[in-house]
Amino acid sequence: MSAAVLSIGSNVGDRLGYLRGCVEGLGDGVRAMSPVYSSEPWGGVAQDEFLNAILLVEDTAADAQEWLRRAQSCETAAGRTRGVRWGPRTLDVDVIDVELTCLQDPQLTLPHPRAHQRAFVLVPWDDVAPGAVLTGYGRVADLVAALPAAERRSVRRREDLVLH
Repeated sequence: MSAAVLSIGSNVGDRLGYLRGCVEGLGDGVRAMSPVYSSEPWGGVAQDEFLNAILLVEDTAADAQEWLRRAQSCETAAGRTRGVRWGPRTLDVDVIDVELTCLQDPQLTLPHPRAHQRAFVLVPWDDVAPGAVLTGYGRVADLVAALPAAERRSVRRREDLVLH
């Protein structure tokens, strides 16, 4: 059994529709999903705010590379183009962590090298899996608490939006 944490986000077009399409595309592998959050864009490129969520996924046949392939397949289905780094996108799916996997590969680094710094990953993850641990960094709740207050406040739960 391979369990992974995927971060999904969209800030172009039908943002919620793209997130829902990703959940649908991953099918029975989705075991849990966080509420939807809105967040300010990260990375310094002027753009609209994101909708974000965390998906907890499992599959006996999937390893880290397979989760990356599935993530990229969802992005392709959403018409994702890769232009400006950290720029606007219809769908961004990041493989954050795959249980007990540390990987340094040109295509995939695990755990995600900046996940421990990103409120839009940590806050929804802590919401869906209290007590979760980011491999090599510690408890997600502790990582959230260590973020600057402004960073934590930039991620807002959207009670009016649901993924399923």
